[in-house]
Amino acid sequence: MLKGKTAVVTGGTRGIGFAVVKKYLENGANVVLTGSRQETVDKALEQLKEYKDRVMGICPDLASPTEIEAAFAKVTDAFGSLDILVNNAGISARESIYDYSPDDFTKILDLNLKSVFICSQAAAKIMKKQGGGVIINTSSMVSLYGQAAGCGYPATKFAVNGLTKSLARELGRDQIRVNAVAPGVTKTDMVAALPTEMVERISSTIPLGRVGEPDEIADAFLYLASDMASYVTGAILSVDGAAMT
Repeated sequence: MLKGKTAVVTGGTRGIGFAVVKKYLENGANVVLTGSRQETVDKALEQLKEYKDRVMGICPDLASPTEIEAAFAKVTDAFGSLDILVNNAGISARESIYDYSPDDFTKILDLNLKSVFICSQAAAKIMKKQGGGVIINTSSMVSLYGQAAGCGYPATKFAVNGLTKSLARELGRDQIRVNAVAPGVTKTDMVAALPTEMVERISSTIPLGRVGEPDEIADAFLYLASDMASYVTGAILSVDGAAMT
């Protein structure tokens, strides 16, 4: 479904991001994954040895325009294009508003929102020259419902939804589609860090009766990146088993 395409997946070393990387590779794409540290990048690449000719790993500061511009130049030098950008990197939070420090709030804004803007801007410039492309952002079901603590996380995901819809309108004339996937409770390290009773409570309300698998979320990213979604832009695709918090 993605043969001949080149994708960049931020936060691609584990969880949903790694599942997306693998799904794209299985479907013929060249993939560049990013991680926060070279150690995690190398560990991810070790698990993808069978695709060694079509996969690269880098660890730029996603909130640095200069580093991202240089990183994306490496991508186009290596594979000739940048057709798909998946803005997946992010961190969560559970602090009460009474204990939430401004520094922690700024940290989550920088990775969950500022980096999406910076990476999208850099990719859009390349995609415009190429004649089009696809940007897919990782949102969350809490972008629709909020959550009872850690307000910085849902706040950034609400903002990602707004950025997605706005960029879809702005970049459509350049044949750049922009969408988001809003996963529900999924078996990732981020969910593993949540209190067990919270995961159980949320899971018990899911009509499908279970939490999602990373591979199921990756299927949505595959669809939105492919020509099957050629007339889909500005969408926030919920993949959450109809869950509500």
